Amino acid sequence: MTEHDDGSLDATARVVDPATTDDERRIEAALRPRRLADFPGQRRVRDQLGLVLEAARRRESPPDHVLLSGPPGLGKTTLAMIIAAELEQPMRITSGPAIQHAGDLAAVLSSLAEGEVLFVDEIHRMARPAEEMLYLAMEDFRVDVIVGKGPGATAIPLELPPFTVVGATTRAGLLPAPLRDRFGFTGHLDYYATEDLQLILTRSAGLLEIESTREGIHEIASRSRGTPRIANRLLRRVRDWAQVHGQHVVDQEAALVALELFDVDKQGLDRLDRAVLEALCKRFGGGPVGLSTLAVAVGEEPDTVETVAEPYLVREGYIVRTPRGRSASRTAWQHLGLTPPTPVAGQDHLPLGDQPRRFDH
Repeated sequence: MTEHDDGSLDATARVVDPATTDDERRIEAALRPRRLADFPGQRRVRDQLGLVLEAARRRESPPDHVLLSGPPGLGKTTLAMIIAAELEQPMRITSGPAIQHAGDLAAVLSSLAEGEVLFVDEIHRMARPAEEMLYLAMEDFRVDVIVGKGPGATAIPLELPPFTVVGATTRAGLLPAPLRDRFGFTGHLDYYATEDLQLILTRSAGLLEIESTREGIHEIASRSRGTPRIANRLLRRVRDWAQVHGQHVVDQEAALVALELFDVDKQGLDRLDRAVLEALCKRFGGGPVGLSTLAVAVGEEPDTVETVAEPYLVREGYIVRTPRGRSASRTAWQHLGLTPPTPVAGQDHLPLGDQPRRFDH
């Protein structure tokens, strides 16, 4: 735990997703596949997207707009770059938080060339006026530029060349229906299987000139939470440990010791995940407990707990989201080495949802 100047403790420092430096960005960019055929995993999305792009090439016209959704680190940005590469078109990159006024978007749209790919990351965070301008541009390839103010203001239509919008979002449900309906293809990326992560890590090790063994790669892949971004970062941390200790080979022994050093356990849970589980089980008796209360208990923002830790914990069955808050499952208690509360007679599960919390003492 990290002690702050005020004496409080921060149990949520995450070693599997550290602040990205310029060197890290360059390394991650170098590890991105350039073509759809080289993109591992996500087979259904890859096949569907390949069909859409091939049809567009044969028609010699831009493809339908593409929406990519899914948790962070699964390859949405990489797929956007692959789309531009497959179409042999330049790509313009922006993000939802950067577009807070319709004028910002109008400036970007008016400078697009025919066939260009516009990638909008975190598209659900765009301002509402910009969203309305974007879905008009996506459908009719024009924007209305407002000149003047008040009663004398006039709208001048500006025609745009055909282009393709690729939107990426971690929360597709926050997109307004009119904008979501403008996307002709929607692909949802899910967590990767360990076998796919092994392929990714083997390729990354080759590109980074890291000598590795199959057992070492498997150990890292099995603890990477189904996320390639985390897998590649853990690979570099294990490489660092091996080099410092004179091994120069990422084998199973190096992976085991290095991942223990960086607080990544066998199930891929890190310090924040365990802090959430310990708060649920030790402080709140297994829950249910509200998200805000849980976030305060671990010293984090509610959004961080909900978007960073919770998806994996829910997916793996450690916590359950109920109408009354978050509850710990038996798996969570067992993972922490604790004995779950004993239910009353005739009740073979922990009370969740709207059931009353009654335990024998």
